[in-house]
Amino acid sequence: MTLSTIVAFIAEVGVLAGVIVPVWASLKKIKEGTKCQLRSEMLRIYYHHREDERIRQYEMENFIMLYEAYKALKGNSFIDKIHDEVTKWDVLS
Repeated sequence: MTLSTIVAFIAEVGVLAGVIVPVWASLKKIKEGTKCQLRSEMLRIYYHHREDERIRQYEMENFIMLYEAYKALKGNSFIDKIHDEVTKWDVLS
């Protein structure tokens, strides 16, 4: 390898990094926003049914899908307590 080849390679890597870094930062923001929306919807379901501790089957299925997506995005353990409580509720068909 010649010095000019190495310099060209380093320059190309720099250009790629200049493209990849902003995309990576955007993806991180999208991930955080998605987690926030998932958490918000789970909390909405929780507070809507908290007093009577009963939930319709389709809402329970939706809650579980929201929870699984939240955890796949590395959501924190705060929602685990909510999940544990909701899954003990009576499910109405």
